[in-house]
Amino acid sequence: MATRIEKRELREIVDRKPQARPRLQRNELVRLLAFAKPYWVWLVVAAIAMIIGSVLGLALPAMAGGLIDTVFVKADRNGLNNIALILLLVFAFQAFFIFLQSYLLNNAGERIVNDLRVKLYSHLQTLSLGFFNERRTGELMSRLTNDVTMVQNAVTTNLISAAQSLLTLIGAIVMIVTRDWRMTLLILALIPILTAVAITVGKRIRFHSNEVQKYLGETTTILEETISNQKTVMAFTRESYEIGRYKSGIGQVYAAAMRRIRLQSGFVALITFLSFSAIIVVLWFGGQQVLDGHLTPGELVSILIYMGVVAGPIGTLTGLFSEFQKALGGAERIFNLLDEPASVTDLPDAKPLAQGSGNMRFEEVFFDYDERSSVLRGVSFEAKQGQVVALVGPSGAGKTTIANLIPRFYDPKMGRITLDGHDIRDVTLKSLREQIGIVPQEPVLFGTTVLQNIAYGRLEASRAEIEEAARGANAHQFIEKLPDGYETLVGERGVKLSGGQRQRIAIARAILRNPRILILDEATSSLDNESESLVQEALDRLMKDRTTIVIAHRLTTIEKANKIVVMDKGELVEEGTHADLIEREGLYYRLYTRNFQDD
Repeated sequence: MATRIEKRELREIVDRKPQARPRLQRNELVRLLAFAKPYWVWLVVAAIAMIIGSVLGLALPAMAGGLIDTVFVKADRNGLNNIALILLLVFAFQAFFIFLQSYLLNNAGERIVNDLRVKLYSHLQTLSLGFFNERRTGELMSRLTNDVTMVQNAVTTNLISAAQSLLTLIGAIVMIVTRDWRMTLLILALIPILTAVAITVGKRIRFHSNEVQKYLGETTTILEETISNQKTVMAFTRESYEIGRYKSGIGQVYAAAMRRIRLQSGFVALITFLSFSAIIVVLWFGGQQVLDGHLTPGELVSILIYMGVVAGPIGTLTGLFSEFQKALGGAERIFNLLDEPASVTDLPDAKPLAQGSGNMRFEEVFFDYDERSSVLRGVSFEAKQGQVVALVGPSGAGKTTIANLIPRFYDPKMGRITLDGHDIRDVTLKSLREQIGIVPQEPVLFGTTVLQNIAYGRLEASRAEIEEAARGANAHQFIEKLPDGYETLVGERGVKLSGGQRQRIAIARAILRNPRILILDEATSSLDNESESLVQEALDRLMKDRTTIVIAHRLTTIEKANKIVVMDKGELVEEGTHADLIEREGLYYRLYTRNFQDD
């Protein structure tokens, strides 16, 4: 067969280079803050409330100095009563503003995190099948749960605490400046030391936090795999082995967490020591100022209280600094996932695929998964409207890859696939896949009701249409006998149903979708004779008048096929009807006599 390769495809092969992993273009914190843009009004009001609340909180130290220098020295009881009343009113107003800023910030924070979760999940839905084949489920679940939760804490409660502490710290320093600038210099001298320590330790904390999340993702994978395959674990009596694997993974999480905790604990202890050392220095220096007559005792008490106010936020901020480093590590992993490009996308000028007859062609299609070995090499064949084309060949011949290329789960490296004359890369993915129905070898059911599982084929279908599809799949009768009929929960992956029942529900889903192209991977699992007959009858009904590509395992399907495509080592080696291929006595004849003769 003549080779037909378009010029644009030759250029793609010549110019094709390994794609470098996209690097983060902006700081993770800046990218996180971008999610706050829709809620800027709430955040501004919350910020104003926070400023007012923090300023009101600084009233007590100032009035404490007045108590000592005026009320106590002069024994002014009325002054004492007035100050107490004023403080009560001040803190009542402060409580209101604390409530306001806490409510608004928490509300905005929760919405930001919800938006982040939805964006992350939505992005996952756009990625190509190859991405999911290369990633472990537990790792992706860890990104959506553990990392997002870590970021959630950072942008809600931790952010509020940090903002309050920072405002209180600034306000306290300003109040100290108004009383004695020399005291302020003593306090400010600590800032470069604290900053240097924070930057150095923060990098290490972030590194160990990434380590913890990495190992946590691995243990989540172990958990997901063993729970999903508990029957296999029990059958091979590997409970102890799996417990050991999980304990080993948790041990790695613990070891990495302890490395981080040691750094955090040392960091907080050092900052606390430096903060209280500063208070001692201020007490000594301020005492000298009082003895020299430059300060009153009340002013020194106010400064000391403000120093305590300064020490509190510094301790809080240092602890939160560690938490923010962990959160930024989580944000980095989240944005790495968000920056993951989809390998199969719509072209800028892609058009919706109109309803047509269903004629499909493979034209010199080449494909490989990893560029080290070809899976398909120059495959060409045609499936005309209403034909059943059976793919036959030994394991690893490329049959499943052909089926995966039709709905563009992957794109060919060379050659093209057309549907009614349209290159499927030139039409939108949604319009292409809406016209394709897939019945996999192992039916995939969700842990919802029978009704919802069938309706997955067409969500807007009516109850009558769903039941009609079930009748077409020979499923209605057994569904009606279930405890709750169509409202019966099937369990995770349909574990409450038999293999034949699951297959018939999957067929009903495909019938409801009413595709013009059907991809069928026949089940190899043995069914009892009655189930086999019901499934085969449903499949025959499903394939009628549709262009069907079937990875065939049943002799009856192969014999009824309009065309048989025989694959071997990625190449199409034979093509024809059952009778033609038997007469040639080639690979198909050998496969038939070895695998199907007993049927």
